[in-house]
Amino acid sequence: MYFRLPRNNRLFPVLLGAVTLADVVVLLVWDAFPGLFPARSHDFLAAFSLALIAVAYLMYQVAHRPAWREMVKAVMLAAAFLFWAANQFWPDLPEATLFNDIAIALFVLDVFLVIVGWPRSSPDESFGEAYGEVSGEKQS
Repeated sequence: MYFRLPRNNRLFPVLLGAVTLADVVVLLVWDAFPGLFPARSHDFLAAFSLALIAVAYLMYQVAHRPAWREMVKAVMLAAAFLFWAANQFWPDLPEATLFNDIAIALFVLDVFLVIVGWPRSSPDESFGEAYGEVSGEKQS
């Protein structure tokens, strides 16, 4: 069962999310004006955003205290972001393609698990779907 966390339990993940959003703005400024930034700064900005949102999401989930299967999915999603971050930060490493492929595999697995409804306790609303009444029944 999902519930809204008290403000003090959300504070640190929200702060990390806000820092991540600010970094994304800087990343987009880099796209518009790359000459304003030092060499290889794009790699850092992209990796930082991906890694920081992974940490923020995990912290949110820990505070949320989901069922263990939901936590497994949260860790899997955070790992996907971290592998993607590694690919962005170290694009010249021989392992960069492997990091990218692991991230893709984890993202695909995460979406597949949502589609098949695993874990059963997962609310479909977490996938961004909208629900209303069906055949006069209320959706729970």
